[in-house]
Amino acid sequence: NTMKIITLVENSCGNENCIAEHGLSIYIETEKHKLLLDTGQTDAIVKNAEVLGIDPSAVDTVILSHGHYDHSGGILPFSKLNHTAQIIMQKSAAEPHFNGERYIGIDKAILDLPNVRLIEGDVQLDDELFIFSRITGRRCYPQGNQKLSCVKNGEKVCDDFYHEQCLVITQNSKRWLLSGCAHNGILNILDRYGKLFDSYPDFVITGFHMMKREGEHTEEEKALIIQTAQELSQLDTVFYSGHCTGIPAFEIMKEIMGDKLIALHSGETVI
Repeated sequence: NTMKIITLVENSCGNENCIAEHGLSIYIETEKHKLLLDTGQTDAIVKNAEVLGIDPSAVDTVILSHGHYDHSGGILPFSKLNHTAQIIMQKSAAEPHFNGERYIGIDKAILDLPNVRLIEGDVQLDDELFIFSRITGRRCYPQGNQKLSCVKNGEKVCDDFYHEQCLVITQNSKRWLLSGCAHNGILNILDRYGKLFDSYPDFVITGFHMMKREGEHTEEEKALIIQTAQELSQLDTVFYSGHCTGIPAFEIMKEIMGDKLIALHSGETVI
């Protein structure tokens, strides 16, 4: 009874029959569950699932890592095929989110779905699945967050990423930590994980929110990327990353982390 993890949608293609788009969706089969972490930006998850022989109607749980369109856009197309899966998000993921003036939040129609479950803080779903949020540390905090805002009490404020949640899967005495973008910074997420579990995860699947084009990272950003990679390379954890990490940042990190960092691509099996 091994776990199965497939990258359903990611920015780059690992299977020429699958669609790549700016977004992320991970399909996971555990002993008890068939679940999705995030749903990409469009109906690409439905099309890719068909190519890969994954049945969307069999999914029982969808975890939305945070309230942005490139992780939530597949929820409505998915829900046309599946009316029963519980769709779990932090209550604050429903707030409007912006990048500068551009709306990047979720489609409000998602909130009308009967199977949406809004939670606040940490929730133990069962002995396999645990969700945590409220990551407050600010070590190596991603610089890209500075342009991102949310609306609280009718006022536009700097996004605090309280709406970001992480999924921990326990299976065969191993732990997997999944985050969509790690807006809170992967080191701060791991610090919070450490307080909860008194250890580090065996595997992590996440974007690192460091995306910029070749040559566009400032020296300060580069230093943050290098410091993050150096700290991660000290752990016995294997990291799978893509989406908002961006290729230039990934290459800097790969040089430092070696075999401990593996790239995600649309349509590829992780395990």
